[in-house]
Amino acid sequence: MFENLVRHIQKFVALNEEEQIILRSYVKFESIKKKQYLLEEGHVCHANWFIGKGCLRSYTLKENGNKQMVQFAIENWWLTDYFSFEQKKPSQLFIQAVEDCELISIDDRIQDELFIKIPQLERYFRLIVQKSYAASLMRLQYMFNLSPEERFHHFNNNFPSFIQRVPQYMLASYLGFTPEFLSKIRAKIADS
Repeated sequence: MFENLVRHIQKFVALNEEEQIILRSYVKFESIKKKQYLLEEGHVCHANWFIGKGCLRSYTLKENGNKQMVQFAIENWWLTDYFSFEQKKPSQLFIQAVEDCELISIDDRIQDELFIKIPQLERYFRLIVQKSYAASLMRLQYMFNLSPEERFHHFNNNFPSFIQRVPQYMLASYLGFTPEFLSKIRAKIADS
């Protein structure tokens, strides 16, 4: 799993063997079961997780108690609550395993020290955050400008693996409609 992380990093910056050894000494390997929480609302987020295997989700609770999906993350993606992680403030998000997961985490208390020892990691994480921010802006555009059916087709075309891995009610919440509406869209596709 560590090799996957190194390969991912090296898509953006170079790491020599000594730096890989240093990195390995700073990261933590975790295994969590489906439905287990990494973060709960009201707690400060102290880690950034790299998904080696599995699928995570982040969500918030609406006033009516319904869960609003914010993000999914699969293999070779990072997931954290950046606001809580950076500001050291209580999170408004939950981060939970959708599947059994194998994770690598970097703790907030050692991140700066790690960046001093391996300066190019700061560039790597800046690039990752920029990509994540751009994807979030794109999602907002789709939420505002596309019909619910168009949002489903766009998601299905761009992230087909999620359709099979994520429960229908979670996908519906992420796309901004009810599970019943998603069932109608899928039935319409099956009939055509």
